[in-house]
Parts: sequence; structure tokens; C-alpha cells
Amino acid sequence: MANRRVAAVAAPRALPERYLTPEDLVVMFELPSVETVYQWRRKRTGPRGFRVGRHLRFDPADVRAWVDSQREELAA
Repeated sequence: MANRRVAAVAAPRALPERYLTPEDLVVMFELPSVETVYQWRRKRTGPRGFRVGRHLRFDPADVRAWVDSQREELAA
């Protein structure tokens, strides 16, 4: 019998309790580079981030809310 890939909606993954870095988002979403994260920020299309000095950070709750909003857009 041929192997079939079954598309399933996975349960949301738990996010770390610490603030996330752009590199964390690259790993989580399998993005090509951190430049993608910075482009999202410039275009205001990605999750809400904030600066700690010169470092960009993301609250896991904001990332989850952004993911949920992206999923809702696809369902609409």
C-alpha cells in the first residue's frame, strides 16, 4: 500500500515562558533568516515585538495571538 500523508490540524504547541528572540521565531516557523522577522516588523505584518535596548524581543502571548489571527484569516 502506498504511503499517504494525512493532513491534520495539530494542537497548538506550548511556547516558552521567556521572551522570544528573532532567532527563536526563525526556528519555530522555519523561516529563511532573521531578515524575514525584521521585514515583518517593518511592514507591521508579524507578531508584535518590543525593544530591550537594541535587542528585539517577542512576548510568547503576542506570538500565539498572531498565529491564531493568521489561522482565522485562512479559515475565513
